[in-house]
Amino acid sequence: MSKRILILCTGNSCRSQMAEGFLKSFDTELVVYSAGTEPELQVNPKAIQVMKEVGIDISDNFTKSVSFFIHKSFDYVITVCDNAKESCPVFLGKVENRIHLGFEDPSLIKGNEYEVLTAFRKTRDEIKEAFKEFYKQNNFISK
Repeated sequence: MSKRILILCTGNSCRSQMAEGFLKSFDTELVVYSAGTEPELQVNPKAIQVMKEVGIDISDNFTKSVSFFIHKSFDYVITVCDNAKESCPVFLGKVENRIHLGFEDPSLIKGNEYEVLTAFRKTRDEIKEAFKEFYKQNNFISK
């Protein structure tokens, strides 16, 4: 049976979208969603850009409110907010495992195009490694 995973952050425009993209790329059998407590209007174009650089297209993704998922059950709910700078959302629905993997929000970085893209790439790479480790540790690998 496929594992159901919900990834949460505040805006659902960067970190949770990238994490969703990576998990789906690791295993098409996983049922993965992302959401936010205060969803932005759209997925951040820089997040889309840096994910395309590693061969993952999230351009069709859209932001969603956590309230849409409150009556659904999940095997894992993973928060990806940065504890130091923001309060993590709490999921009140049915969930077996709650996990926190914190990442800085690259959309808060101010600077020129190079500096901003560097921040997005850094966060993307950290998310990839953390979620690859999560995937391995939870024995999703059946091959």
